[in-house]
Amino acid sequence: MNFLAHLHLAHLADSSLLGNLMADFVRGNVATQWPDAVVAGIAMHRRLDVLTDNLPEVRTARAFFRDETRRVAPITLDVIWDHFLARHWDTLHPAQSLPAFSAAAERAIVPHLAGAPDGFVELNAVMWRERWFEHYADPARLERVLNGMAHRRPRLAALRDSYQDFVDHYAQLEPLFFQFYPRLMDAARAQLL
Repeated sequence: MNFLAHLHLAHLADSSLLGNLMADFVRGNVATQWPDAVVAGIAMHRRLDVLTDNLPEVRTARAFFRDETRRVAPITLDVIWDHFLARHWDTLHPAQSLPAFSAAAERAIVPHLAGAPDGFVELNAVMWRERWFEHYADPARLERVLNGMAHRRPRLAALRDSYQDFVDHYAQLEPLFFQFYPRLMDAARAQLL
């Protein structure tokens, strides 16, 4: 799962949006660094990453990647799942539009950035201004996202090429998303993530 899915599932679970979004930017035991709700959100994010990576549908999706991109497939798939969530937002979260959800998440997170890691603060400065989540629904936007990630982390240069795997297997990836994501939504609502 990438940023949008983590926030969506956190919302459904009534978990800290700040903690769920910030989890990839903090390391180790964070219990003494943040309030309990934020720590619980970080823990939820970490559990969800492990759970998702081990889902049979996600393992099936990894097989669609070529040898030269298979190493970065988990990262690319996280972005792909956000694309499908954004594309089908009105079906999966009909009570609130994606722009309204994004604005509410921004209002919940941005006032609490004091003391957050610099990279996370920088992410927030760009993500909300450029309305990333609303653009995720456009398949072509994923190319820009993957290229940006590859540029920032040269050892992950294969992310650039993984966009082609997404394009070539779009029709197979989309139903896989719908096989597992509603289950995650149910688990979030039941406080099981």
